[in-house]
Amino acid sequence: MRETTAPTVQHVDRLDLGVDATVWPFAIENRIKIDALFAQLRRAQPALFNGRVLLLHRRAIEGGVMRGAFLETDYASFAAWQRWGWPETGVVDCFAAAAVQSADGAFLLGVMGDHTFHAGHIYFPCGTPDPSDVIDGKVDFDFSARRELQEETGLDAASFTAEPGWAVVTDGALIAAIKVMRSQRDAESLRADILENLARELQPELSDIRIVRSTADFDPMMRGFVKAFLAHRFAGA
Repeated sequence: MRETTAPTVQHVDRLDLGVDATVWPFAIENRIKIDALFAQLRRAQPALFNGRVLLLHRRAIEGGVMRGAFLETDYASFAAWQRWGWPETGVVDCFAAAAVQSADGAFLLGVMGDHTFHAGHIYFPCGTPDPSDVIDGKVDFDFSARRELQEETGLDAASFTAEPGWAVVTDGALIAAIKVMRSQRDAESLRADILENLARELQPELSDIRIVRSTADFDPMMRGFVKAFLAHRFAGA
């Protein structure tokens, strides 16, 4: 099992992330058990799809730049790795997240819908990268964060001002590269618009939107990386 440590938050100026042909031994060595588990998961949640995802297998932060390389695998293997407690297998789940901040200083988080793998969990629009995020040989986290923001909330990323750099939060097997997206609108009006957008979808990924103005608004269903980032921001870092 992976050692549990407190999440860390580190600012970087930019990301330089590629993808290579490395094969994940975990996905090969556990194929039969992985397929059996995924069949079980799909019986409970038929919307699950065994697409392709990217996992980070090499990384370093130096001189304000986070560099690394991803490998490609199937979602079933990724889901099994999560379900079995994130064992040490040479990879981490590294992804871009869009932290929407309103003009009145609040952050808006989504509650994952009942049909999703992380039903009920609360966090920023985000998602494990996939091959569609690879542009000119690089895993483009700017593109990924903006896409996830638009797909999950219906808000146009062009209406936000992106804060320079990234907050890189390391939480065990998770590394979230968080891009703060600032709005000129207040939190309540943003939430109302998102809820309107969700109501128009047949099966929205999010079931609700939470407004967080301080650590007093933290919820047990918030992911650790979310609480670490927000505590860091609310402390004035």
